[in-house]
Amino acid sequence: MSNKLSRRNFIGVSTAALAGASLASSCSTPSCPTVPGIHEFGSKFGGVQVGAITYSWRSMPGGLENIIKYCKETGISSLELMSGDLEMFLGAPPRPNLRIPRGVAPTPEERAIFEQFAADLKAFRLGVTPAKVAAAKKLFDDVGIGVHIVKFSPARWSPEEIDYSFATTKAMGAIANCEEVGESAAKALAPHAEKHGMYILMHNHGQFAQPDFDIDRVLDVSPAVMLNFDVGHYYGSTGLCPAEFIKKYHSRIYSLHIKDKTGPETEPRDANQVWGQGETPLEKVMLLLKKEGWPIYADIELEYQVKPWSNAIKETRTCVQYLRNILI
Repeated sequence: MSNKLSRRNFIGVSTAALAGASLASSCSTPSCPTVPGIHEFGSKFGGVQVGAITYSWRSMPGGLENIIKYCKETGISSLELMSGDLEMFLGAPPRPNLRIPRGVAPTPEERAIFEQFAADLKAFRLGVTPAKVAAAKKLFDDVGIGVHIVKFSPARWSPEEIDYSFATTKAMGAIANCEEVGESAAKALAPHAEKHGMYILMHNHGQFAQPDFDIDRVLDVSPAVMLNFDVGHYYGSTGLCPAEFIKKYHSRIYSLHIKDKTGPETEPRDANQVWGQGETPLEKVMLLLKKEGWPIYADIELEYQVKPWSNAIKETRTCVQYLRNILI
């Protein structure tokens, strides 16, 4: 598939590919297909699908069964699933229990351990069967939770492992893999996304504040390249209103990460805050999605420090209510 393929034609190919995998899309808007199988579990408000990235629960015990439990406790019906929990369920080898201080070179013995782990992990990935992934998907389907992204971040993997990441993402019912934003990553992953009739999403941190950063160069790589746009990191690093960026690029935005931060001129600068205590214009962003009806997922990313008397589940539930209050 050529990188010059038109965006509308690419979506047509994507939809056909998904239909061939028995994943029928219900979205008629070509800018962002809706993930099949979402049963309105409880977090769609004012027409905006609110979800969460499972990184939000990194302080809690992991595993797919626990993630489903957390979804039920917070009312979340839509997920950006971090690949570590999925691969653990699928039988990935455990990571070496080695901690090497930053700036310290590993010893030859430590290097050998990591090289063996990389080889074992690749062998595992290339041996994953459709039945194993189907069992993982069924866990979410049975309770009405949709997985709309699997975050593998595979730009530095072998071509065979990159193909595995897209095939596994599709088998989970999602059409979008995710990676850190960059032109080289887009060029490495777009051909694989095109091959599978899917998207590769580019996620931002502080890149928009870099003088030589050009998002149009990244998006021009392929219509298969879309954005997983982090409104908090965008505001925190630039001080610019993310709603204005969303207006301009909404047709290339698949999902948002929602968080509250201070801006670059505030002390502490670019710092995560309890929602409502920072400066990120979250209300403008959410009301824009509601008004325009763009099929863009709004995913909670819990990054502020959780107090000892609370936990990530309680805080995520508060974030859900915060967005609900804006949208309803």
